[in-house]
Amino acid sequence: MHKKQNLFGQFPPVSTEEWMQKITTDLKGADFGKLIWKNAGIEIMPFYREEDLDDLIAVDSLPCQFPFRRGSKTGNNWLIRQDIRVRNYNEANAKALDILMKGVESLGFIIQDPSSVSRQNMQTLLSGIDPEAVELNFLCNGMAKEILGAVLSICSEKGLEPSQIRGAIEADPLGRLMLNGTLCIPVEDGFNYLADLTKDSAKYRNFRTIHINASSLGNSGADAIQELAFAISMGNEYMSQLTSRGLDCHDSASKIRFSFGIGSDYFVEIAKLRAARMLWSVVMKGYCDNDFPEIEIHSVTSCWNKTIYDPYVNMLRTQTEAMSAALGGANSITVIPFDTFYSEPDAFSERIARNQQLILKEEAGFDKIADPSAGSYYIEKLTDLISELAWKIFIETEEQGGFLAALKNGLVQKCISKSASKKKKDVSTRKTILLGTNQYPNTREKTPVIENSESIFGNNNAVAKEVEPVKPFRGASEYEKIRLAVEKSGRRPHVFLFTIGDQVKRKARAQFSSVFFSCGGYRVTDNNGFDSIDAGVKAAIESAADIAVICSSDEEYATLAPLIYKNLKDHFIVVVAGNPACLDDLKVAGLEYFIHMKSDVTEILKHFNLKLGINPLG
Repeated sequence: MHKKQNLFGQFPPVSTEEWMQKITTDLKGADFGKLIWKNAGIEIMPFYREEDLDDLIAVDSLPCQFPFRRGSKTGNNWLIRQDIRVRNYNEANAKALDILMKGVESLGFIIQDPSSVSRQNMQTLLSGIDPEAVELNFLCNGMAKEILGAVLSICSEKGLEPSQIRGAIEADPLGRLMLNGTLCIPVEDGFNYLADLTKDSAKYRNFRTIHINASSLGNSGADAIQELAFAISMGNEYMSQLTSRGLDCHDSASKIRFSFGIGSDYFVEIAKLRAARMLWSVVMKGYCDNDFPEIEIHSVTSCWNKTIYDPYVNMLRTQTEAMSAALGGANSITVIPFDTFYSEPDAFSERIARNQQLILKEEAGFDKIADPSAGSYYIEKLTDLISELAWKIFIETEEQGGFLAALKNGLVQKCISKSASKKKKDVSTRKTILLGTNQYPNTREKTPVIENSESIFGNNNAVAKEVEPVKPFRGASEYEKIRLAVEKSGRRPHVFLFTIGDQVKRKARAQFSSVFFSCGGYRVTDNNGFDSIDAGVKAAIESAADIAVICSSDEEYATLAPLIYKNLKDHFIVVVAGNPACLDDLKVAGLEYFIHMKSDVTEILKHFNLKLGINPLG
């Protein structure tokens, strides 16, 4: 038998100072700051060490211990949820029974017509479903009390104890006010209604009546820290409103569920859920001392980064998002089917969405270990950074009088709008990449049949508002509108790449220009390069293109670009690929358009569309 050896004992310890010296040497004078990752106001170092955990809160705590940094589960199991739009109660029931045999553990019934809610219809909807074996969730624009009464009555008839019924009536008047700008009843009446709903379900400890839809914050452009901060603030507002109406803090807290969106920042999203547990436990301690219900977290994959072009990439996005949610310790997860954003999901897309979670459980073992990211210097530090910054926003919101007051005075909207504007700009300038949309678009792709353009691009219905609404959007929408407008016009603009001069530079700029215009659905003709201006001009004119893009080196533009422009200006819109030092001189020569790495792609493509007679979509 071999003796165990301490392999690491062969290596001497290396201090942080030695690491920094090595990095500085390898950078060869370059700025170390370039290695610091900036995300949502967080500055993240390129490496962390054990010493970075010394001042962190409860980093040595165990699962189920305050402040629940490591979660409230001894394992890491979660419920696989799938939502069903209820238009026909018999059909919705049949679908529910079918998907329960395919791995679903949590059902979300989205009732389209509130007037259809009745005891008989709810009986039909739940026929053959064992409430003890599956979580039941209901979302409807109204009729929450009626749904609750019917569900609890049906469960009672089945002989179930209150503790055996799991799920939620997903009421969220604050979230509805935030998204719609108004409620169908006064806000105070909404809180009274919520208090009654909470009282009616008091003995059903595992059945929630308040569903804080924090995912709508992220889908409206909020960053991870803002989403967390405002979600905690919404939760505090509900606690304050309910307890001020005489409800017990334990009863109130046991009815709250947080629903967080999960975006593409893999480690940030893991840390966000860990931070959520910590912050909510601090808030709850202020209401209930040391004895309070555990936080319940539902996670749903983001809508913001999903696309209608190259939609199968959405599967890759939702897979990493589901992984973040699972590793972060979510209690239930919804993976939105990849085609949701332009059509009714079909059997294939729903099956893939379910199987993505089943793979994480059955093949990857993500459900086996509580808080699997614990001990990672990077994630532990990130958890604290997110907690600290989110808490600052939470305190600022509370100083305004709480979430409702901050919503009414515009603080919430101002914060989200600033973040949303940056996100839009980053997508438009391709600082943020959406594969298949603003980078490497598939120009041969067949446009999907869009069933409801209002659902993918939103609407501007004019309704009297109590507060300025927060507006969800997708990062890809501006590119998609441009490309759809081109397709709808019946003519596809043609771009000719006038490649000349330095072979390396012209090739690089031709590739850049090709992707730039392909994002708008334009047809691009590339060339191997021309030996003379005359040869290029002749080929360009014969191409009968709409736009000619000069692709060369900065040094050669000073002489080549004015001559090419002089020969082509009467035939084309002439564009220079690059941002050369001689730009001002080129403008004097008549050149007007320049595209480069910092260009706002969507604004330029919109401008070219108008010049070519292509009307904007909508």
